[in-house]
Amino acid sequence: MTAPLEVTESSASAVPDAAIQGVSRKAIQGRSLGQIAWMRLKRDKVAITGGVVIIVLILIAVSAVLMDRVFGVIHPNEFHQELIDGTTLAPKGTFGGMSASHPLGVEPLNGRDLLQRVYAGSWISLLIAFLSTMLSVVIGTVMGVVAGYFGGWVDAVISRAMDVFLAFPLLVFAIALAGLLNTFNVTGEGPRIAVLVFIIGFFNWPYIGRIIRGQTLSLRNREFVDAARSLGARGPYILFRELLPNLMAPILVYSTLLIPTNILFEAALSFLGVGIQPPTATWGGMISDAVSYYTLPHFMLWPGLAIFVTVLAFNLFGDGLRDALDPRAR
Repeated sequence: MTAPLEVTESSASAVPDAAIQGVSRKAIQGRSLGQIAWMRLKRDKVAITGGVVIIVLILIAVSAVLMDRVFGVIHPNEFHQELIDGTTLAPKGTFGGMSASHPLGVEPLNGRDLLQRVYAGSWISLLIAFLSTMLSVVIGTVMGVVAGYFGGWVDAVISRAMDVFLAFPLLVFAIALAGLLNTFNVTGEGPRIAVLVFIIGFFNWPYIGRIIRGQTLSLRNREFVDAARSLGARGPYILFRELLPNLMAPILVYSTLLIPTNILFEAALSFLGVGIQPPTATWGGMISDAVSYYTLPHFMLWPGLAIFVTVLAFNLFGDGLRDALDPRAR
């Protein structure tokens, strides 16, 4: 049998001294969920690159409004007939008339500067995409949370409404509504932007509504919700103070993935001639004008490249944000 260990004063005091030696308070501080997500996102270089491109695109769009509509520095609708060959109606020179004064070349037939038109059209495409996404997210989040939390006949009614909206021929409705605007001679940019935001945003809310409803179904029986009920909290408090903060991660992720979809949809409507009317520059409208000049690929290249870079940047950032906010990610 072994003898019991003797604990001396020196050995008892040596253990805590060695344990706390060199350990600062900052080293043992906890991290919030936002800090953990930011650390994960910073490690994803592809997502950070996409975020930087998004910030640059937003700055470009804001500056385009100022340069075009406020200060009048650029002139995207100015004709340069002297740069057009009168016989072929194509730009003079090589590569679509590229020069120091027109780096991306000019349009055929009228000679409008492509760089200025791509630059001026950026704010309309991004504005419609952002506003329509906000509308979809607000309606879809409210409907999804209400349906998932209350259940029963409320869930049945909202779910059937989602099915109706998902089965609605959105493109046909957009074309018909745009034709109605033409019938009443509504040609201003403001009304058409409002109509496009309404069409794209209002009829796309069921997609995010289904996601939020499913997340709410998994959260409504959690301990923190039961604790709020036991303290006397009512439905609206639980919805917007307990459930909604825990749904911010899927809302943010889906929003970043919905924006590029809305950009493509706006471009498709402009391509079909039911979006923003000429001579206002939009990326989809420029591609639509370029179809008739298939022998001049530069005319379609630059607006198409602008749409490609924008959609790719939002998709890359959305994927990275999803991985960073996923608690199961490692």
